Amino acid sequence: MTTSKSVQTPLRREMRVNARPETVYKYLTDASLITKWFGRKATFEARPGGTARIEMNDRDAFSGKVVELKSPERVVYTFGWEAKDNPIKPGSTKVEITLKKDGNGTLVTLVHTGLPAPAVEEHGKGWQLYLERLAVVVTGRDPGPDPNATPRQMM
Repeated sequence: MTTSKSVQTPLRREMRVNARPETVYKYLTDASLITKWFGRKATFEARPGGTARIEMNDRDAFSGKVVELKSPERVVYTFGWEAKDNPIKPGSTKVEITLKKDGNGTLVTLVHTGLPAPAVEEHGKGWQLYLERLAVVVTGRDPGPDPNATPRQMM
């Protein structure tokens, strides 16, 4: 897999959730709420230039920097994996999440740019899983254990 700029393909996911944008925004920017749906440990310094880091398990963590925050409409941060063998380095890609009021709920749109084309499908599956978990937790329900809390077995 390469990280050449010429092979990057944007990833886009949308999901309607049954909560107000203000509630969803909190679950995207408060580290104590992030871990209710995403990863086992989080650092999210809610200011431009702040650290954005999610520890998934003993092996997998991603990190980057907060780029933009506009409550309760937009969250942007850079993203990359900390594992030395992963070509998507910390801060090398960008995640943009927009929240738009939709009736009694919120339309959540996530766009992840800068990913190498071969990584788009796998990251798309991951973001779909986590958006589904977010949709559960913002309604006050428990999404259950994070299936990525245990590291994948290396072959």
